[in-house]
Amino acid sequence: MASISTLGIGSGLDLSTILDSLTTAEKASLTPITTQQSAYTSKLSAYGTLKSALTTFQTANTKLNDADLFTATSATSSSSAFSATTSGSTVAGKYTVSVTQLAQAQTLTSAVQTSNTTALGDSAASRTMAITLTDGTSKSITLTAEQTSLTGMRDAINSADAGVTATIIKVGDGSYRLSMTSSETGSDNAVSKIEVTGDDTLQAVVGYDASTTTNAMTESVTAQNAKLTVNNVAIENSSNEISDALEGVTLNLNDTTTGNQTLTITKDTSKANSAITSWVDAYNTLLDQFTTLTKYTAVDVGADAQDSSNGALLGDSTLRTIQTQLKTMLTNAQSSSTYKTMAQIGITTDPTSGQLELDSDKLDTALSADPDGVKEMIVGDGKTTGITTTIATNLTGWLSSTGIIQAATDGVSKTLNNLTDQYNTMSTRIDNLVARYKAQFTQLDVLMSSLNTTSDYLTQQFATSTSSSSSSS
Repeated sequence: MASISTLGIGSGLDLSTILDSLTTAEKASLTPITTQQSAYTSKLSAYGTLKSALTTFQTANTKLNDADLFTATSATSSSSAFSATTSGSTVAGKYTVSVTQLAQAQTLTSAVQTSNTTALGDSAASRTMAITLTDGTSKSITLTAEQTSLTGMRDAINSADAGVTATIIKVGDGSYRLSMTSSETGSDNAVSKIEVTGDDTLQAVVGYDASTTTNAMTESVTAQNAKLTVNNVAIENSSNEISDALEGVTLNLNDTTTGNQTLTITKDTSKANSAITSWVDAYNTLLDQFTTLTKYTAVDVGADAQDSSNGALLGDSTLRTIQTQLKTMLTNAQSSSTYKTMAQIGITTDPTSGQLELDSDKLDTALSADPDGVKEMIVGDGKTTGITTTIATNLTGWLSSTGIIQAATDGVSKTLNNLTDQYNTMSTRIDNLVARYKAQFTQLDVLMSSLNTTSDYLTQQFATSTSSSSSSS
């Protein structure tokens, strides 16, 4: 059977070109489907972009939706010997602080050993090292003979979470000491006893009892608590980070002081201001993304024509719903404070672009004059009222697995699947039709070739017959 490339040889007709033209004409019916596939694929990607943009805005909204921002304070110390951090519940005030002693951890050190890898224990099959702290907690560590070297004991102790950290100190060539330091500062966290049972030799290397003066391990650093006074009230703590002395204040001790120093706690509106500014910027960035996704450029070619640079979500109801609802959430009419709208604290909306514009001076004035009122408008009760609370609830809904974005995405995916099925069905139909055309053209070519051969034969016979008749005459 003739191939496409040899179609027409027998008949003399240009059947290959005719078949190519028929194929092109049939495949043109696929173009509307591929055009739709391209549009819906772009739309699917656009929903992903929309979801990402909303998630970014959600982060800024979550940060602003924090009541502690509006009661924030800052702490200033007159001395580098201590610093402080505050929480949202801290009350402004001034304190005198005097630090007379820092908390420190106990360190025990062994006698010098000539090797850090040689086993130091006796020939017992195993032995147990019990480490007991002053607060009564104790940990027993079973050691093999190989674990009685300084290195072996160090690794076993550090793996046991025994309340101490072991290290090896090389004090000279061939001179090593095992050092054990309490994991936490304070006298209650010091080691009160180290006892090795089943190996008297090793006991003589690392044994310790705080109640006696003769020990294998010596106390090179004594454990002690931090001691200070706040407003002349004596305080003792096992840590240099003290969070339970002043309500809402964590003191961080770095050194002792010379006499009384001052700790000043003041209101701090900068945290709320920063969060609001970031929120405004994030909202405007979100609107920019909305604009990109819904971009429209008018064209002059036909009423239904669209510019190729138009946004994939132009006219999309899902995005339009989100944008409209967001705009309506910029007020809190239920607020019990005098502030009901963002404009009252210096955040206005550009009527043309919808972008938010921030007057920092007006915002600072509102935060300084009535931070609770601003908080009531923005955060509300944190459950059902407040601008950021309402937005947070809606964002969670929009971005959920059952939200409108996922529903729209699923709808587009289903349509794309249907278009793929349509394309495959139509493409198969076209392929079959072209195959039939090819078979018919091939048959035509064979038939025409046969007819041409017969015609040539008959013509030749007729010519021969005529020639013979002429000769007889």
